[in-house]
Amino acid sequence: MNVEFPHFFEHFSALAPNYDLVLSDVWGVVHNGVAAFPPACDALRRFREGGGTVILITNAPRAGEAVIRQIGRIGVPRDAFDDIVSSGDVSRAVIKDHPGQNVFHLGPERDVSIFDGLNLRFAPLAEADYVICTGLYDDETQTADDYRPMLETMRTRQLLMVCGNPDVVVERGDKLVYCAGAIADLYGTMGGEVIYAGKPYRPIYDQALRKAQALRDQPVAAERILAIGDSVRTDLKGAHAFGVDFLFVTGGIHAEELGGRDAHPDRAALHDIFVSAGKKPRGVTRRLCW
Repeated sequence: MNVEFPHFFEHFSALAPNYDLVLSDVWGVVHNGVAAFPPACDALRRFREGGGTVILITNAPRAGEAVIRQIGRIGVPRDAFDDIVSSGDVSRAVIKDHPGQNVFHLGPERDVSIFDGLNLRFAPLAEADYVICTGLYDDETQTADDYRPMLETMRTRQLLMVCGNPDVVVERGDKLVYCAGAIADLYGTMGGEVIYAGKPYRPIYDQALRKAQALRDQPVAAERILAIGDSVRTDLKGAHAFGVDFLFVTGGIHAEELGGRDAHPDRAALHDIFVSAGKKPRGVTRRLCW
């Protein structure tokens, strides 16, 4: 497939006047899981000062308010965005549609806030009605294959899995760690039923748009919306499916295959990524900055 190479933008200020709403990814764009990216935070703040609205959309498997507290601790200022929607928020909506059922939580203890205030019962896998997967128990050492025996049991019992984070990998400092999406993808290939509660699927974008329109007290036209992200699988695909423009940040999870985080992206490798995806962004930037 022939995909025209997109324009490279050194500065977000060249694009900003064309949009009223930014739907920005978080990990890989605003921070790397350890520290905030000050230039990106400044760019979003300046966009807001110019009258724009910024909604962060993240596949974090925690409620939005918990993510706000988390990113604040690593230096993301509150004035860089108007609001946030997380895959945790979407997961909670799915749980509310299954009141009182037995849930098996597959994921680390740090994600349990996703269940706060909900009508459910925790149960061992043998007694569960469905599974909420928020990640690996130990994402420093494990991969999805470590969960294959558990997934075989789930498949035998025909259990639905709700994937609270469709990302396969995410940045943590200068390395990549596996996320719930890796387990969910494996379960799907084994014949299991999966609901993905985040990007690139539409519910998280719909929820973000509703928040933005409530804040602006008016509708926002699709052509005035820009999504920003660093993942072809979730961010680029999700923006295209939602029908909005997309700015691709090359210094995130694809950085190593594009020549490194500090280098100008390899043009041929970048072109191959878009050809493989069958989609191209509105533009490309190494790191978000004003």
